[in-house]
Amino acid sequence: MSEKDDIRKAVWQAMRDAGVAAFPGAVGRIPNFTGSGRAHLPIADLDVWKDARVIKSNPDLPQRPLRRLALEQGKTVYMAVPRLTEEKCFVELDPARFTDYRLASSIKGATQLGRLVHPDEMRAIDLIVCGSVAVNRNGARLGKGGGYSDLEYAVALTLGLISKSTPIVTTVHPVQMLPDDLPMTSHDISLDYIGMPDEMVTCEGGFHRPEGII
Repeated sequence: MSEKDDIRKAVWQAMRDAGVAAFPGAVGRIPNFTGSGRAHLPIADLDVWKDARVIKSNPDLPQRPLRRLALEQGKTVYMAVPRLTEEKCFVELDPARFTDYRLASSIKGATQLGRLVHPDEMRAIDLIVCGSVAVNRNGARLGKGGGYSDLEYAVALTLGLISKSTPIVTTVHPVQMLPDDLPMTSHDISLDYIGMPDEMVTCEGGFHRPEGII
């Protein structure tokens, strides 16, 4: 078992032990958590959020409040199809096309109200929202192990939809914030900002990010 897997399992168990893992459970997922409905608020105060018109987001439940807020504020949201299983692997959510932003921010609602698009059809992205299992204050991040956020970043960078300076944000519970270094490899993306229910963390780790698809 890899060091990353050990860390993920420890975080999932710690969330369960602390009683902060919310529906549908932590293990094997980007874990939803108690307070996820507030963790996006520090992100919303950032200038990079306020200035963003187009956002790419993961589809997981704990980041749904950010997706809903983006739509309510008139931002276009691109949400990855889970596991990138389709050629048109993103759902484009244009808030000018619907009014039920709560529904549209869910996976089921996005497929109903959004439009499947190929990456070639996407607009330039101003900010990236990703899910996380474990993070630290330097901006290191572990996802659930599938590598999808990293691959989406690499595809977007290769196609010129983002640059290496495009900000990346996440939301987590304090239990997911670890004091130690996290193992980072050449394909891993790092974070610029971390929102928690009662704290905003600006990361200054200066980690190398992928140059494109590896």
